Amino acid sequence: MVTTVTALTACGSLGRSGRECTMVGTPVGVGLEIEPPFAAKVASATMKVCWDGTCRTLSSIHLSPSTKNGPGSCTGTGPDDVCGVTAVPTGGQHGFGAAPGLPKRPVEITLVLRDASGGRVLNQRLTVTPKGAFPNGPECGEGGPQAGVVVTDGRVRERG
Repeated sequence: MVTTVTALTACGSLGRSGRECTMVGTPVGVGLEIEPPFAAKVASATMKVCWDGTCRTLSSIHLSPSTKNGPGSCTGTGPDDVCGVTAVPTGGQHGFGAAPGLPKRPVEITLVLRDASGGRVLNQRLTVTPKGAFPNGPECGEGGPQAGVVVTDGRVRERG
């Protein structure tokens, strides 16, 4: 699962292993990845997440174009030389729905994707199990729980 993190500050502390740990927060919620070519049909997304008899509608899921690393280049091979890589669009989309209080146990998600005219292109329900995220690695402590779902060819599955 890809962990989404938000930097809170550049200051840090030492973790259990003596390794430097930054003060990084972990947003609690559900990540969404919509793979091409299905992503081209989608203009908006909402999720309903239910646990303990209560449901929360995550309606402010901002979708952004997904990218992957393109070809890289370096100015040389020395330690002071510079390397770079360009982000290349994949044709997919991704987003994140914040769900404060999300537990680390199975929850039910209903995902609705709509096209540009507001018509439903997907309406599916599935059960996922959020897991704790470790933005600095396990030796620096666990952040909040996250889950992820992936849409491929109009079918939804839990991100593995």
